[in-house]
Amino acid sequence: LGRELCLVWVCFDVLCCTASIWNVTAIALDRYWSITRQLQYTLLARRRISNVMIALTWLLSALISLAPLLGRGETYSPEQERCQVSQDPSYTIVSTGGAFYLPLCVVLFVYWKIYKASKFHMGRRNVVVPLPETAQVKEAAHEPQMVFTARRAAITFQTDGETWREQKEKKAALMVGILIGVFVLCWIPFFITELISPLCSCNIPPVWKSIFLWLGYSNSFFNPLIYTAFNKNYNNAFKNLFVKQ
Repeated sequence: LGRELCLVWVCFDVLCCTASIWNVTAIALDRYWSITRQLQYTLLARRRISNVMIALTWLLSALISLAPLLGRGETYSPEQERCQVSQDPSYTIVSTGGAFYLPLCVVLFVYWKIYKASKFHMGRRNVVVPLPETAQVKEAAHEPQMVFTARRAAITFQTDGETWREQKEKKAALMVGILIGVFVLCWIPFFITELISPLCSCNIPPVWKSIFLWLGYSNSFFNPLIYTAFNKNYNNAFKNLFVKQ
């Protein structure tokens, strides 16, 4: 269909895929800050940071996708009737790094921090406080039930259930973990082949390249399902979009 339409297609393809990947990163960061900075991460601060992250996501995606228009490698081959992302080695390294490997490092780091925060708060469920004398108090009026047992002038606080904060942290950690796992499984085959092919001049069968590409596309299908399954805000937002009031 010609070079012009090829360039438009490739630019929009790279733009949307890169933006999708960085949106996963932004959501992981949002989950992390909502857990670790509850007092500072107010609704107003969250809106400001979200606007900044959205702007940076699309700006970086645009820079990566528009580079071929500025002469960073040809995408169209009229002799072979081929329209593909630029295979210039320098562009390949920069684009795959900015579109996948950098956000991958960020989301893995964020998930590690969320996991540590969850383990830290769960480890603080048993607290010892000195008391002047031995005593035992059992409170059964609230959930989760709490039992205070004192031995040798010390009192131990234990819970037989999870607090609301611990449940929230565990749910957020599970959501981010599934989000990152699906993200890695969907995109890593494509970006490994995209990085290796121009550098080693490897000839990967077109059918496998197509499978890896569509596997990456499928990540954008799975993400909304994961968000709505674990987050009430996303669930309500999708209901407002698709269900008539």
